[in-house]
Amino acid sequence: MILKKFRNQSILGAIFLGVCVAPSFSDEKETKIKSTSDLKKAFIDGTGQGWRKLTGQDFVNVNCDPKTWTWNGGHAFCTGNPVGVIRMKKPTKNFELVCEWMHKKHAGNSGIFAWASPASIEKLAAGKGRLPDGIEIQVLDLGYETNWEKSKGTPSDWFTSHGDVFPTGPAKMKPFPPVAPNGKRSFPTKRLTKGINEWNHYYIRAINGEVRLWVNGEEVSGGTNCNPAEGYLCLESEGSPIEFKNIRLRILP
Repeated sequence: MILKKFRNQSILGAIFLGVCVAPSFSDEKETKIKSTSDLKKAFIDGTGQGWRKLTGQDFVNVNCDPKTWTWNGGHAFCTGNPVGVIRMKKPTKNFELVCEWMHKKHAGNSGIFAWASPASIEKLAAGKGRLPDGIEIQVLDLGYETNWEKSKGTPSDWFTSHGDVFPTGPAKMKPFPPVAPNGKRSFPTKRLTKGINEWNHYYIRAINGEVRLWVNGEEVSGGTNCNPAEGYLCLESEGSPIEFKNIRLRILP
């Protein structure tokens, strides 16, 4: 969805380690991104005590068509139409989530909602609106930025394709820097997303009103003072085909 860092140790498990190679920039407009095969990292893979695999049985359709989302075990296939979400059966508060995602169309758009408010979910289920209020972790293809720059003649200053985190609707969040001009969106500190037909890895940690995102093994964005800080975890359909796999969750105290 498009709208106008815990650098401390991980709790209850896996400390994020890794030797990272910074991406090189040809200029301010274009980034040469190394693939994960070129980078030595330690990914949090969602294995170990307390982690469990999520499948279609863990999710409920909110306002998508019955055929929008199909599953093969823990591999989800989304058509992108109509715009809407599926949610986990129970609300969550403190959690860690890992997943891999891959856009199948240039300029594809999707997202993961942490703490989508129950009230907004009820409205969506009743046919009012398309997306919930909460904290969104953007899942955006590189082509979205490319198209914007081609049409506007300048790079976007209000979104990126590399893991923005932001509140939607009346939800609130104090974003980690760098911050979008409107003061609401946390921009990533590095540009690490890979393009269509390539798998990207997300690790999301959401604890006590603070959300942090790692993209392909490196922490890049997030925010604190989130409101709501409890709610439904949702996957978003927004106009283009996307796949998710290896979705794993650990509930934290």
